Amino acid sequence: MQVSFPRFVASCARLLSATALALGMMATSVSAQAASLTIGGKNFTEQLILSEMTAQYLRSKGYDVELKNGLGSVVMRQGMESNQLDVVWEYTGTSLIVYNKVTEKLDPQQTYERVKELDGKIGLVWLNPAALNNTYAFAMPGKIAREEGIETVSQLIEKFRTHPRMQFAFDMEFVGRPDGLDPMEQLYDFHLERSNIKQMDPGLVYTALRNEQIDAGLVYTSDGRNKGFDLKVLDDDKGFFPAYAATPVVRKEILDANPKLADELNALSAKINDENMRDMNAKVDIDHRAVSRVASDFLKQEGLVQ
Repeated sequence: MQVSFPRFVASCARLLSATALALGMMATSVSAQAASLTIGGKNFTEQLILSEMTAQYLRSKGYDVELKNGLGSVVMRQGMESNQLDVVWEYTGTSLIVYNKVTEKLDPQQTYERVKELDGKIGLVWLNPAALNNTYAFAMPGKIAREEGIETVSQLIEKFRTHPRMQFAFDMEFVGRPDGLDPMEQLYDFHLERSNIKQMDPGLVYTALRNEQIDAGLVYTSDGRNKGFDLKVLDDDKGFFPAYAATPVVRKEILDANPKLADELNALSAKINDENMRDMNAKVDIDHRAVSRVASDFLKQEGLVQ
């Protein structure tokens, strides 16, 4: 059967039009699945793991992810407020005290609700917190703490009163923070002279404690080196340190544009707790495993990625 040239051209035009429409729909579908997200992270081990884990997890969900970690707290916050970052893991106590300047003593749930409300006013949405409270603590070399029967900060201060030359190590930030050394001295009724204080990088505090070069030092409760270096984390028996619950925080317009994102991040948050975070931190800081491998192994172990 012969087909006229005009009819052939018309048929080809319809075919090309249908093909273009189909390709356009496919491109739209891929574009919708590969929404672009920029994830931020701070400059210490736990944050490097959390941000890397989130990047891998969301890539597995079809998002196009750019990772920017190694940031200071203030820089990361500015990145969220200026729309340069879309998703971060933040700590409730940091937002409450450092960003929102709230000095009122609040319990963990009140802290979460307050920062959720305050940050919500500027378009930052706090999702479900993980069961991970990475707050500050005082620690001692485990052997010495056991020999002297010291388990609380109050007991440590009692020892200091009879041994006024004791050495305490802090990171550079804690001595000057509004939730730092000065108000802690007021609550626990003690005072450190300059000669009692050694300021150093947070990582060096752990090493100094392990080597018994200092009597007590400021640590983070979820750090794997507490267990790995046999450190005794003392009970904050007067409740000085606020809650620092690790929580995914996302810009509202990003959540509005990606309806599944909140549920996906909440599913990730539900798998993280103090114990498994300490284990992951230890694998990086003590076993010297790569952050990317530790994050990948956790996601596979928890069934979050294939």
